[in-house]
Amino acid sequence: MRSDLVFGALSHVSNRYQLCQLASKATRKLHKPNSRLQDTTNEVLVRFHSSNPAAPAARKAAELVEERRAA
Repeated sequence: MRSDLVFGALSHVSNRYQLCQLASKATRKLHKPNSRLQDTTNEVLVRFHSSNPAAPAARKAAELVEERRAA
């Protein structure tokens, strides 16, 4: 469920507002036109659970976009 993904992502980000802002920006950058937006959001939250989304954002965002385009 998405609530489990949100609580997992909160392990790296203590502020829920900041988590929402970061997740929405990442979802916009990673979303593919022919896929469901919900799946992209869930994927972003899974990535946030395994790594700190507030780390150097510009470099990580560029890497994520390139990785997503390669897939």
